[in-house]
Amino acid sequence: MDNPVENGKIEVLGGQGYVRLLDNMGDDLSVVNAARVSFDKESKELSSNDKNLIDFLVKHKHDSVFRHQVLSFEVYAPLEIKNQWIKHTVASTHIDDQYGWNESSRRYITEDAEFYLPEVIHSKPDNNKQGHGEPHPNQEDFKAKLKNTYTIALENYENALADGVAPQEARLLLPAYALMVRWRWTTSLNAVLNFVSLRLASGAQLEIQEYAAAVNSLIYKNYPYTARSWSLHRV
Repeated sequence: MDNPVENGKIEVLGGQGYVRLLDNMGDDLSVVNAARVSFDKESKELSSNDKNLIDFLVKHKHDSVFRHQVLSFEVYAPLEIKNQWIKHTVASTHIDDQYGWNESSRRYITEDAEFYLPEVIHSKPDNNKQGHGEPHPNQEDFKAKLKNTYTIALENYENALADGVAPQEARLLLPAYALMVRWRWTTSLNAVLNFVSLRLASGAQLEIQEYAAAVNSLIYKNYPYTARSWSLHRV
């Protein structure tokens, strides 16, 4: 857990984005009691036996017990990250209704447009697959071109709005992948833990790894033992 948690919010991407924990229903004890109901048992306090049970549940993938806890996050991130994140709300199982997703829309609002500017620009990987290689030798030139693209696009966007163009069409002038967007994600602890497993993996894009680390830090606040066990056995 590299990112400090302050007021349920963690800044990422050098302060350009953030993850905020808005609400939570559940704790380590609710995980245990979801399992113990099979035997008509209930724990009042988390004991060493309960912690051992959580380890067993995590190791042996008894994941249904992690679907009784619900967390709600607000995220501010580049659109390219949102397009990866939203895959975690696409499923074809009975748990579909555990997902909630709402985001700000430029069909209705015209808040100041912000664009993601990476701190480091990388070369493509040697294997020509996804991911990246070493820092690019001409990265400052690339950053300058990005800034210029953002400046021109924003000017065109604002002129279109001033000229009376509908926001839903004017937004087409904005560089989509770099545009910062805000959304709220409400889902089960199980879905959050799976998100952490996949997006902390070394093959994930660096930016979403940062967000996954922030999410992981936030779930430790309410599920310290479950989150620790998952990090040890499933990440």
